[in-house]
This record gives sequence, structure tokens and C-alpha cells, in this order.
Amino acid sequence: MSKVKKVVKYIVIFSIAMLLLANNIQLKSQVLGAIKYRDVEMEAGNVDVPHDRTLEWKKESAFADSIYKTIAAMPITEDMLVKKGDAAIILLARLLLRQDVSDVNAVIQRLPVWGNCGSSWSMNPKGDYDFTLTILTTILWKFGERPDVLYPETKKYLLEVLMIEDGGKFSYTVPRTLGMVMETENHMLMTEGSRYLKNRWVQLHGNTDRYYDNVRNGMEEKLLSLMEEMKTNGLYEFNSIPYLGYTITALLNIEAFASEKVSKTAREVLDYINWSYGLSSFNLKHFPPMRRRYEKASIQELTTDYHSAFVKSWLSYAAIDDYDDHVGVAMRHAFMGACMPYRPADRFVELLFDKEDGYFVRQGHGPEASPEISSAGRHFLLSAGGVNRGRKSQIVTRPICLFLNDTADHLSEVFHLSGPGDDFMHWNNTGVYENFACAAGPVSVPHEMQVIAEEGNWSAYSGPNDVSIIIYSTSEFGLVAVFQEVQTAAIFEEVIRENPDPEVLNTQFQFPDGPLLGYDTKAPHNQWVMQSLDGQKLNRDFDSWPLIEGDL
Repeated sequence: MSKVKKVVKYIVIFSIAMLLLANNIQLKSQVLGAIKYRDVEMEAGNVDVPHDRTLEWKKESAFADSIYKTIAAMPITEDMLVKKGDAAIILLARLLLRQDVSDVNAVIQRLPVWGNCGSSWSMNPKGDYDFTLTILTTILWKFGERPDVLYPETKKYLLEVLMIEDGGKFSYTVPRTLGMVMETENHMLMTEGSRYLKNRWVQLHGNTDRYYDNVRNGMEEKLLSLMEEMKTNGLYEFNSIPYLGYTITALLNIEAFASEKVSKTAREVLDYINWSYGLSSFNLKHFPPMRRRYEKASIQELTTDYHSAFVKSWLSYAAIDDYDDHVGVAMRHAFMGACMPYRPADRFVELLFDKEDGYFVRQGHGPEASPEISSAGRHFLLSAGGVNRGRKSQIVTRPICLFLNDTADHLSEVFHLSGPGDDFMHWNNTGVYENFACAAGPVSVPHEMQVIAEEGNWSAYSGPNDVSIIIYSTSEFGLVAVFQEVQTAAIFEEVIRENPDPEVLNTQFQFPDGPLLGYDTKAPHNQWVMQSLDGQKLNRDFDSWPLIEGDL
């Protein structure tokens, strides 16, 4: 090989090495300290997240006891000990009930470290150990000072063998990606929350080495930075099924067992996540857009998503009895909500069931995301279904739903609309404004609803608590207008009189004695369907919307 070719070869190798180093997120964090995991700077908006707590919570819950017993009764097979699954949470349930304590300790002492923390993928098939590690961390902190429950030799095995993350190396990236692929929120919180809490335990029990000092080794700064970013900019994996459940679980550990400063920040992130839920739900019906995973797009249950399971577990300690406590497949999340000390803010609890005089709220999730839009009256809520932003966005668009004060728990039991077509990847279901919704497809009406009046493509229905629903529906266009405390037949006639032209109706709707709304149901996927209010243009660029804004 000539000298010129050798020089060229070395230059190419050096350039590639420099490129890899320049894009190595993990290396940057070691040099620069805490870094941002999202390139987003959101404005707060004019709706604050409530944090005040004055409610009295019960110390015991029959719901929680039932969940504990159900999970504790589940069998643990040998196969469950060597992979991701429910073994650790079953062991935790048995310890909470003081059930088979000796056997539980023996099983813990047989557990292997079956993988490594972080996302699993083709080059890291043994990932996801942090799912197990998070629950083992809960076991340590709940029972580490109870030698009659967690035996000293079991605690030693936990700390020295099973709890594999410690020190100050904060893992921002997916394993075996050359430090170039950012890790997901749930994995960062589970792995780094567990690392922080092991360090804290070891230090509180006499080890003064810098390695375990979360302040001196940088762990506290980095964990705080991560959570502050979530509090300020919201979650990337918003409403995710299943990952939001694991994000909440990790935050519950941090809120319960971290230093006062770190615990407070975790509590504030949980408060934000719950406030977002409260604004977009009614009577625990919740069907917002979500990021991750596409396989969950076929879910049509309204009251049993993983977040709802946590909410129901917390409510079981409140002075509220009349609510649906069914949690479906989300029992493990209800269990974690029930056994941890976090309780939500007062205002969130009130808003779940009482929308007072109603509100119209928009929630931004940053660039290349989907907004959440909610219009509530005293006895109803319109929930926008969002919009997909391309296959890589991993956003699942939902139908726009009208929730009433009833017992509906399935999509087929509520008014809903979406379009165009049946593929959620093609929908832009952001067409929600105050008391109004529209989409590029027909309105689905629950079978049990009896029509009060109809004319052409118009029809009217009467819901609970004097809520009147007026719909216009064709194969390519649908709208829903909601009225309160009026006679359904009379408002139906007024709506038709104000909106006589079907062609005009495709782009605008006139409320009787109210605003004129303009819309484009075939809007591109980076624009809000709603265009104007009384001829004044609206800000349709939802990528620029603040975290939470509206009239509340």
C-alpha cells in the first residue's frame, strides 16, 4: 500500500473516530455532567400544576388488601426467576402480608442476575433487568430495617449481588449503541433511580466513600436534571401503554425513599402526570393519544389503562366510595400505587369527578408530537384523539370521544368520531374546541342512545344530567356539538337553522347565539384541525404550544 493510501486510510479512520466521539452522548455526560435528554424548551402555559395537599387519607384500604392477596397468591415458577416478569412483585406482596416470610427470603437468595439494565434489542437481548431491579429496590427500602421480615443475609445478597447499579455512572443511552442512542424515560428512571437509592442506602448505613455519595459523584444532580426536564417539558412517552406504568413506579420509589430535595421533585413530576390525566379524563374514563406502542392501538377499554390503575389505587385510600375500581390487566400497577406512600394533590382528586363549570385546555408535547385537547362541561368531557406524526413518531391516534356521566367503559359505549378511513396513522383527530368536535369521518353513536330528533344527516340525543348532543354525520365528515341545561329538541332546531348549508358545514359551524368556528378536517398532521374563532385565526402550530394552557 502506498504512503498516500495509508495516509488516506488513517485520515478516514480518525474522522470516523472523531465523529463517533462527537456524537457519543454517554461520553458527553461524563465530561459535561447532567445533559438534556430531549432537545425541547417548553413554555409553562397559564394553567399551573397543583401541588397543595390537605385531604385526609385512610391508612388502610380494602382494595389494596385485595390486590396484595391476589398477587401474593400467584405461583412463582423456576422459569420466572431467570427473566423479566412478576416474580419480584409477588415476593414483595408476600412480604407486605408477612406471608411465607422464610420461603420468600430463600427465593430471593436464589435469584440470579439474569441480565443487564436498559432497553433490550437485537444487540442487547438480555436487557430489561431494571424492571426487576426497581422492585428489588422497593423491597430493600421497605424491609431493610426489619430483620424479622428481610433477613440480614437476604439484605446482604440484595445489596452485594442483585442490585447491580451503583456509583455515579448515569446511563443516558441504550446499551451497545456506542453511546449514540438516547435511552427511554422509563428505563432511565428505573435504572438511575435504583442506582441512586442503592447509593443512598449504603451511605446512610455508614459508608462515606465518594463512590456512594450521590452529591459528590454527580448522581443527585443528574437525576434532578432528568426529572426537572420532565416537569418542565412533559414526558416524551406521554400516556404510553405500557411504559408510563413503569415510569410512575420508578418515580414512586424516588418519591418515597430519596433525599428531601429529590423526593420533592419526583412528587412534582407525579403531580404533573396526574394533572394531565385529570384534565383529559372524566369519571376515570381516559382515552388520550399516546406515544408507544403501536401494538396497543387496538385497545378500546376506557377505564383500565395503566395510569387509571394507579389512580384507582390512590382513591381507595380517599373518602370516595362510588367509583369503578376495576383495573383489568393493570393489577401490578394498582399494587405499586397502593403500597407506596405517594398520594395525589387535592385539586387533581376533585377534578376527576367534578368539572365545575367546565374548561377548555390544550396540552403541548413539543415538536413532532401530538397535542392533547380537552373540552369539559359540568357533566361531560370531549377528549381529542391526537395525530400521528409519521411511523417513527410511535404515536397512536385515538378517536375523539365524548364522555358522559354514565358507566360506559368501552369505546363502543360512547359517542366517538375519527377519520379519514380506519387507519389511525392517517387520522388528524385534533378537531376539538369548546363544546365541539369534528373529524374527517362519521360519528359513532352508542347503541343504547335513543334519538330525540333527526333530519337528514342531523340527529339529536339526550344524555344524563340534561346534556344534549347534536351530531351531523356522513361517511367523510362528522361533528358533535354539546349543550347543557337546554331542551334537546329546541336546540336541535336552532342548530339546523344556523347551519343550513351542508357544503359550508364542511368547514365551519355556527353555535346558536355563540361563536362561529372554522376548521379543516383534512389538515396536515402538523396543524390543529381548528382554524378560526369568529373569523380570527387560531394558533394551529401545536408543536409550539406550551405545556398546559387554556380556560380553567
